[in-house]
Formats: sequence, C-alpha cells, structure tokens
Amino acid sequence: MAELKPATASLDARTTKIRNVPIAVTPEGFWCCPSQAVLQKTAKNQNQQAKTKGGASPPASKASSIQRAPTISSERRTHSTPTRSKINSEEQRCLSGENAAANPPKAVNERPQKQHKVSVGFGQLEMSDLKVVLYGKDGVAVKMSVHKNILAENSTFFADKLSRQSPVSSVEVTDCDDVEIYVETVGLMYCSDVKQRLIKQTVPRVLRILKVAELLGFRACVISCLYYLEAVPWVGEEEENVVSSIRNLQSENYGVSPVLKRVASDLTTPPNDTFSHIIELVLRSNEDRGRREMKSLVQKLLKENSTTCTGESSDLCAETLYRSCQNCLESLLTLFQQATDSDFAEQSLNIKEPVFRQIALEADNLLWLAEILADRNAADDFAVMWASQRDLAGLHSKLPVKSRHLVSCVTARLFVAIGKGEMLPSKDTRRLLLDIWLQPLMDDYNWLQHGCRSFDRKVVEEGIGRTILTLPLEDQQTILLSWLGKFLKVGDSCPNLQKAFEVWWRRTFIRPYADQQGNRPQSGRS
Repeated sequence: MAELKPATASLDARTTKIRNVPIAVTPEGFWCCPSQAVLQKTAKNQNQQAKTKGGASPPASKASSIQRAPTISSERRTHSTPTRSKINSEEQRCLSGENAAANPPKAVNERPQKQHKVSVGFGQLEMSDLKVVLYGKDGVAVKMSVHKNILAENSTFFADKLSRQSPVSSVEVTDCDDVEIYVETVGLMYCSDVKQRLIKQTVPRVLRILKVAELLGFRACVISCLYYLEAVPWVGEEEENVVSSIRNLQSENYGVSPVLKRVASDLTTPPNDTFSHIIELVLRSNEDRGRREMKSLVQKLLKENSTTCTGESSDLCAETLYRSCQNCLESLLTLFQQATDSDFAEQSLNIKEPVFRQIALEADNLLWLAEILADRNAADDFAVMWASQRDLAGLHSKLPVKSRHLVSCVTARLFVAIGKGEMLPSKDTRRLLLDIWLQPLMDDYNWLQHGCRSFDRKVVEEGIGRTILTLPLEDQQTILLSWLGKFLKVGDSCPNLQKAFEVWWRRTFIRPYADQQGNRPQSGRS
C-alpha cells in the first residue's frame, strides 16, 4: 500500500491547477471520478488556451468546466501516460513549489504543470473535515473532501493512520496504482448498501474494487464483492482471475469458501465413482448424436488430463476403463454366439436387427475405449486382452460384414498404436495379434475402405507393416508371404504392405550379402 502521510503544508502549493468535479453516479451505480482519457483531453485544452494567451498561465478557477463526471461503464480505456522520468521531474517541481511560495510572480511565469489534478467531494461538503490527496503513477492527482468519522468507521487502514497522526486535516497517498477505483471505493463507504451498488458491474471491475477494499481494510466492501463473485457467472479467463484474487484473501478470514466451492470440491480423493458413472452412461447410450458428441467430449477432456493425472488418480482411471473393456468384451462374445447360432438364422428380421445393432454398439464402445487408452499410453494390457480373444475371432467370419466390420476397426487401431509407439506390448502379444486378427481384418478391408468414413487406409497399412517388422525375421517372412498370396489374388481389397515387404526383402537378401562381403577382407588378413 502506498504510504499515507500528512500534507498540511504542501497541499496549498500543489492545488493551483485543481479542477472541481461534481460527484456523479454511473448507470452501474458507482461514485466515480473522470477517466484518464477525459483528464488528458481537459489538460490538452488547457495547454491550447494557454498558448493563445501568450503562454501565461490562466487564473485558477473554482468553477467546474466539467459539468458532470463521465460514465465509466467499460474496462477499456485509452492510456497516454507520460514517461516515469517526466513524472519524477514534475513531482520535483511540485515539491519545489513549497519553497517558492514567497515568490508568486516567478511561479506564475513558469510553464503549466503536466500533472493533472481533479477534486472530488463526498457527503455534505460543508462539513468535510479531511482532505485526502491521491497521486497516481500515471500523472493524475485527485483531492477528496471526506469525513474522518466515515473513513475511520469503514477502513481499518485510515482508522489506524488517523489515530496515530491526529489531529490532521489532510493526508497524501503517493504512488497510487488505481486512482479511479480508489476514489470509487472511498465513495462506497458513504453507501448504505454496497452490495446493491455492485449489481450490473463487470467481474474485472469488481476484482479491482476488491483489491483496493482489501488494502484499505474496508471489510463490508470485501464481503459484498465476495457475495457478488459467488453469484455472478464467470466467462472465459475471468475464472482464473477470480480464483487467483480470492486465494489471496484466504488468510484474512473473509469467508471465501462459498466462492471457491464453484471450482474446488471438499473431497480429498478423486471422484472415481462419478467418473465410472459417466463412462457407463456413455457406453449404454443408444441415441446416435448424443452418444457421438459425448464420446468426443469425454475423450478430449481425458486427453487434456492425461499429462496432469498421475499416481493414484491415474491408476483409478485406468482401472475403470479396463473394467469397462472387460464388460464390453464379454457382452460382444455373447452377442456373437447368439448371432451365429443355427436357430438365429431362422428368426425374423425384427429379432435379428436389435442383435446386430447391439454388436455394432459394443464394438464401437471397445474402439472408443481403445482410443482413450492409446491416448494415455496405457493400452498394453488391452492389446493382451484383445490378442486372447480367439473364440471371438473364430466367430467373426460367420457374421455379415456389415455387422462385424467395427470389430476390425479395433484391430486396426491397435496396429496403428503399435506402429506409432503409443504402446509397447511384448513380442508374443504382437505375434498373437497378427496371427489371430490380421486375417479377419483383411476379410473386412474392402468394406472398411468404402463403408467406414473414419478409416484411414494409409495410416492403417503403415501400422500393420511396422508391427510386422518388429518381429523376428522368420516371423516377418511367414506373415508377409501369406499376405503376398492374398494380395496377388484380391489386390486393393486387402492391405497394401509393399513397404514392409521391401524392408523385409532387404533384410533377407541384401544385408546378409553385404555383411559377407565386409567379412572377407578381415578373414584374408587373418
């Protein structure tokens, strides 16, 4: 807080340019003084008038040339402040005016001072018994005609200063950061209902008032600001600013917990039950649009939290996701068995359609869970679970491709994750994935290309190829030769693994020959 000190001697020497400004009430209900832009416009007009009169300073006038203080309804203002060096020099000239008071003609002939001053009064001006002068860092000085009893009753800061320096008729506050809000806060001490004055104000402006009120020890104003912040919506960056400002008041026992409850829970452990409930609601939804949009939203939020969610909370999240995966796999296997039963083929379409619909939903659920786990780099165990579904893969070919193709999308997503290094399953798991699920994927490949909008052929083929190339050379040969036979029969209806085939070829035929050529000179020298 800027230092408060008596100014009985220097006040008169500094008031040659003070302009009286009447008290005004903005549409938001605040007492206010002119904004910085108006002050500089007034000073500019003064300088122009002084030049037209030959450079002589105009006589001081007690009449106000500003008929009403401007309305301050926006946080955006034009600041055109002088440099710090100029401010310091002007302050030195103001201080030197105290020593030069005995020589008025010399003071009149000096250039007009650049420090702009205004005067504001509160309450019954004729009964004012205290002058408070605020000197802002932007070159603005404001003289307030106030009442000691009002300030001492509402502000612990003023009460302390006045009790130690009494009797005193005027005080100064130097280096005031926010003169405008300071004046408004003092004006609020004269209001019977501070909370009512804050209605329709903006959040940034109330935060400024809160800061000054805390510095002045104006408890009623601080509590009213907190009441306002607890009730009003926060938009965009306002939330961070409010939380930051409120947390600075924690030690003052102002009762800030109702405000912070909006962003912080009293629970000390992560709300895992709530998270499980959300996942379950999304997985069980049958409405296409709501299901699609909430899946996208939850996945985005989990991706944002993946870098900050660590330790126990991360383990609980993974546990919930894997429990959901297991439930979906069990349900999917049951549905596959029902759909491939001999009696099911004789059922009517009204009975078959719900089953096929549920198969598609469960496969889509597994694909979504696999995406989330891959984004969190926690899909290794899911790869093990998927590679162990031999019964499910065996029933795959017995279902219509229209109903089963999303199952192959799960396989494709795992190959992409392995190819990108998003998961690191063991060699046995990688080989098992290829042995069990590569053939069903190739059987559905033509449908995936033309009937699945989210399917990216190049990315999937690159993932499959890279997964194959992580295996021992003998396993690479077995899988790629099997692929070659199918590719030569159906062409684009199966994955194009020519890049992986090319790498395997070089490893098998070119590199061993080069190694043998390099070893011959060594054997000759030996």
